[in-house]
Amino acid sequence: MKKIAGTLRLSLAQYRELAAFTQLSSDIDKGTKAQLDRGQRMVELLKQPQYQPMTNEDQVSILWAATNGYLDGVAVPAIRKYETEFLQFLKSKYAVTVEQLRAKKELTDEIVAGLKKAADEFKGIFSGN
Repeated sequence: MKKIAGTLRLSLAQYRELAAFTQLSSDIDKGTKAQLDRGQRMVELLKQPQYQPMTNEDQVSILWAATNGYLDGVAVPAIRKYETEFLQFLKSKYAVTVEQLRAKKELTDEIVAGLKKAADEFKGIFSGN
């Protein structure tokens, strides 16, 4: 979780800074727009329903997917649906990866490879409607 949280904290700080800066400007470049879009998705992803805590492995899995760009093509209103369906998909088809993450409590190369494979496969399945 510390690996993911470190990059997440930096990304969110950059997003907030860019969001404040771009309020003054109407013309932004493609890279800045992409960073703002990713920041919006991250903020939406961090919202949790009340009294529905997530397990550490669920948090790490979905944050890993988000920080590695797998949510970049997902519309902001569909983020919650993506999260729910991705975690269900991960638990059903990649239960070994989830169990390894639960047991080891760190992102090893093997776990990252499993998450990458799962996220790539899910990307072709998710409809976003």
